[in-house]
Amino acid sequence: MGCESSKLSVCCWCPEVGGAVPEGHNDENEETDEVDNVPVFCEYSVETLKMATSGFAVENIVSEHGEKAPNVVYKGKLENHRRIAVKRFNRSAWPDARQFLEEAKAVGQLRNHRLANLLGCCCEGDERLLVTEYMPNDTLAKHLFHWETQPMQWAMRLRVALHLAQALEYCTNKGRALYHDLNAYRIVFDDDGNPRLSCFGLMKNSRDGRSYSTNLAFTPPEYLRTGRVTPESVMYSFGTLLLDLLSGKHIPPSHALDLIRDRNIQTLTDSCLEGQFSHDEGTELVRLASRCLQYEPRERPNPRSLVAALVPLQKDTEVPSHILMGIQHGAAALPLSPLGEACLRMDLTAIHEILEKLGYKDDEGAASELSFQMWTNQMQETLNSKKKGDVAFKHRDFRAAIECYAQFIDVGTMVSATVFARRSLSYLMSDMPQEALSDALQTQAISPVWHIAAYLQAAALFALGRENEAQTALREGSIHENRRNTNA
Repeated sequence: MGCESSKLSVCCWCPEVGGAVPEGHNDENEETDEVDNVPVFCEYSVETLKMATSGFAVENIVSEHGEKAPNVVYKGKLENHRRIAVKRFNRSAWPDARQFLEEAKAVGQLRNHRLANLLGCCCEGDERLLVTEYMPNDTLAKHLFHWETQPMQWAMRLRVALHLAQALEYCTNKGRALYHDLNAYRIVFDDDGNPRLSCFGLMKNSRDGRSYSTNLAFTPPEYLRTGRVTPESVMYSFGTLLLDLLSGKHIPPSHALDLIRDRNIQTLTDSCLEGQFSHDEGTELVRLASRCLQYEPRERPNPRSLVAALVPLQKDTEVPSHILMGIQHGAAALPLSPLGEACLRMDLTAIHEILEKLGYKDDEGAASELSFQMWTNQMQETLNSKKKGDVAFKHRDFRAAIECYAQFIDVGTMVSATVFARRSLSYLMSDMPQEALSDALQTQAISPVWHIAAYLQAAALFALGRENEAQTALREGSIHENRRNTNA
């Protein structure tokens, strides 16, 4: 699936779905992409993003406010197994297609390991979508305000502040100093637990939309006067984030500044941090926040000076972020079920036994379809091909199973995630891992949160030698299975 052809198109053929080089690609971009392993910006079709998100399934919504969010964000997976986040704007948000594409293209030139980078966009009909790298470990707001297992450690809070300042410095150096509504929901954590700045805030939520959607108590004073966001406004918002990190609460800046003036810093500080930092460290962070929150924009620091001030404060720099965050890292950290263990060991016989015992009981939506009366000879032949496939699968005649399941699938009158799952394993048993991966992805498209789909992807990826992606899929399968068991 290539990109949409258009006079506004930013590339000729998308590398993510089978690629060429975008217009304006240069040696500098090539070097940056190679370093960060992030593909060049690309224009996607709606159909590609529908497939990646299982038809924009509710189960794939990752917005903090779910379906009620003004612009909903979905997680998804492309055909090449790259995980993505897709932001779908309100239909009236960007009526001017050219303006949307130009904005997205400009942001899409940025490539940095401190950003959740913009991979592409879609501007087709009324649809306006942005595609970014997927960050699986929630937002700063979740870890600061709604933590479940452990509060964020002081060393990690300092790391978040530094990484954010570095992200803003990079964007400023690249001519993108404006960031709209910088807050704790805009900072997300990657696979390794490292904080990244979401690139969504580098574009407004709409052509004429407000730059700030938070409570007015947290809005830069000059924005209330002029309605315009400036680089200095971003520094004010950075100051509110420093307050969030220090207090573990979302405290209005005016109240925080009153506490600071009264030298009541202890009231401002998160009680969970007791004993983790010295008085001097706390005082320095408060001083930095105060500078960012100055009423006069010209008195606030710039990103470069923020980085210079935050580097000396860093602690436990040799400790990986996922350890400081208490985040499970890689499949080895997860308690794997027998099926997960079988996929990790590539024990295809054990996987076959588990799938055979499972039968069709988890085939959501397919049971009713498969119980229809056999109205036509074609329907009867279709069901017979499935039954023959099941018999062949049971007796480990995997070549015959592939052939029979293909007959059932190709007719297209009925859809069964289990049939795709069984054919995926049959392909694996027949030493056809690429075909197995394709069927496993199709299984997930039908049933987005079915753990079997992710596990089979892991097995296929292991067979293809794609170790890192296999570990990610294995972790995803384990998460889905644990949630399923918890809700059972």
